[in-house]
Amino acid sequence: MKNKKVYVGMSADLVHPGHMNILREAAKLGDVIVGLLTDKAIASYKRLPYMTYEQRKEVIENIKGVLEVIPQETLDYRDNLISIKPDYVVHGDDWKEGVQRETRAQVLECIKMWEGKLVEVPYTQGISSTQLNKSVRELGTTPDVRRARLRRLIDAKPVVRILEAHNALSGLIVETAKSSNGSEFDGMWSSSLTDSTSKGKPDIEAVDVSARINTINEIFEVTTKPMIYDADTGGIPEHFAFTVRTLERTGISAVIIEDKTGLKKNSLFGNDVIQTQDSIENFCDKIKAGKAAQITDDFMVISRIESLILEKGMEDALNRARAYIDAGTDGIMIHSRRKTACEILEFCEKLREFSPSIPIIVVPTSYNQITAKELGEAGINVVIYANHMLRAAYPGMKMVAESILNNDRSLEAEESLLSIKEILELIPGTK
Repeated sequence: MKNKKVYVGMSADLVHPGHMNILREAAKLGDVIVGLLTDKAIASYKRLPYMTYEQRKEVIENIKGVLEVIPQETLDYRDNLISIKPDYVVHGDDWKEGVQRETRAQVLECIKMWEGKLVEVPYTQGISSTQLNKSVRELGTTPDVRRARLRRLIDAKPVVRILEAHNALSGLIVETAKSSNGSEFDGMWSSSLTDSTSKGKPDIEAVDVSARINTINEIFEVTTKPMIYDADTGGIPEHFAFTVRTLERTGISAVIIEDKTGLKKNSLFGNDVIQTQDSIENFCDKIKAGKAAQITDDFMVISRIESLILEKGMEDALNRARAYIDAGTDGIMIHSRRKTACEILEFCEKLREFSPSIPIIVVPTSYNQITAKELGEAGINVVIYANHMLRAAYPGMKMVAESILNNDRSLEAEESLLSIKEILELIPGTK
C-alpha cells in the first residue's frame, strides 16, 4: 500500500526540539515532505534567517523521517499543496493567531479539494524562538557571516533599509530598533561625515582608514547586522585596493566610492565651490582595482554617480552607469539634492532598461517625503538614511547642557532624558 504524503512547512533557521517534535509526529502519518521557506519568504514577515536556504536544507535533509525537502517560495502554502496534494499537513498549533492566521485559513480551504487533513501539534513548552534569537545576537557573529549578509538581504527583500551609526551606542540602536509592526533596519551605514563630526573634526577625506576602523570594530563588538562603508573617492587606485582588503577583512559588506575629484566637499552644500568629476576611464580603473583586490565573492564595490548633483544631466549619469557596470561595479548609487524624487525615479527607470538586476542605492536626505516602500516599488534595492542618528543626538545634548547652565541644576533636564536603567538595558550582558 502506498504511503500517505505529509507536508510540513517550516523556516528551520534555529532548529530546536519543537521542530523535531513536529517532524516526529509527521513521520508517524507517512512520507514527510518539508516545504522549506526560502530566504525571501522568511524576510517578507521577519528578519533574514541566520543560515542560507542551502544550509538549512542540508540540516533538514539529514533529520530522520524526512523524505524530501522542497522550496516554499512564499508564506502561502497553496502552490506547493496543489502540486503535491498531501494527505496531511502538519504544523504547530501556534499559528492560530498572529501573522500566520490567514495562512492557516488558506491551507484549510485548499486541502478540502482532495479531502486532506490538517494535524496541529501542541506547542512545545519551554522553547522560545525569540529567546534563542536573542542569545545568538548576544553571542555576536563572525566577519564572514556579517559580510555575506548584505547580498543575501538584497536578493531576499523588496527594499533594504540602512541607518547611519557613528559609535557603538548608535549601532546598538540600529540593531534593536523595531516598528509597531515588527520591522527592523537591515544594516548600518558608516559615514565619513558623521564619523568625523562625532570626533569634532571636519569631514576631510584621508587615505588612512585605521581611525574609522577602530570605531567600526567597537560597533561590531555589540552588533550583528551588516555595514556599508562610505569611502568618499577611495583615493588613487592603489590606495583603494588596500582599503578594500582592510574593509573586507574587518567584515564590512560593501564600500561606496564617489566619482568626484578634488577638495573634499559635501554634496549638500551645492556648487558654490567648484567640484569636478573623475573621468569615466579613471573611475573604471579604480573599480577594477577594488574588485581585483577583494578575496571573497561577498564583498561589494558600489559606485556613486555625482552627475545629477553637479548638474551634468541625466545622459551623463546613465553613460557613467553603463561604463561602471561594464567595469564590474556591484551596484550603482545615484545622488540628488532636489526636494522631490522625480529625477531619481527617472534615472532608475532608464537604468533598468539596460541593467534590470544591478542593485540601485539611494540616500533620500533631501527628498525625504517618499517612503522606502515606494522607492522599492520603483526598482531601488537599498535606501540609506545617512546622517539622522548624529543629527538627532547633538540637538538633544546641546539642549540638556544649556538647561543645566540656565537652571543651575539638572532637574528641568530630566524629562528629556532616558533613565540610567533604560540605558543599561540596551547594553548586551548588563542584566
